Amino acid sequence: MKVIILNGPMGVGKTAAGKCIAARNPGTAFIDGDWCMDIHPFVGSRETKAMAVDNILHMIRNYQNCSVCSMVVLVWLMDEPWVIQRITEGLSALQAEVKSVTLVCGREDLIKRWNHDRDCEWRTDAWLNVSLKSLPGFESMENALDTSGLTVEQVADLVMK
Repeated sequence: MKVIILNGPMGVGKTAAGKCIAARNPGTAFIDGDWCMDIHPFVGSRETKAMAVDNILHMIRNYQNCSVCSMVVLVWLMDEPWVIQRITEGLSALQAEVKSVTLVCGREDLIKRWNHDRDCEWRTDAWLNVSLKSLPGFESMENALDTSGLTVEQVADLVMK
């Protein structure tokens, strides 16, 4: 099974690009990692992230066992090396073919995207500042793809190449 991982800061366009990829490729499952730790109120601790990793891997294993599913797109903000390592090791154990891309964009693009997506409960000024501060860390990742000025479709095309 092929698994595409889209990582990156909040608001960069992971969900939009992931849903575009899934829509264009029949038999593709879409997983938003946030669903796998949807606890109210939100708690982003090591414990809840570890639980989310286990939930993600469980879902991918189930999709792998489904004759209708041929690919999974996982979108999730993974800024801690141990999270990325656990996902990678788990996918390796499942013998999945993995393509991992970290989406980034310039500061002004991130602000524009953020302001355009007011439906998401996380689109507050406080979380925007957190996301802007996280940009350099994501930009330094070896698989970073600068999506500045690109449409969702263009990003999806680049990820799939």
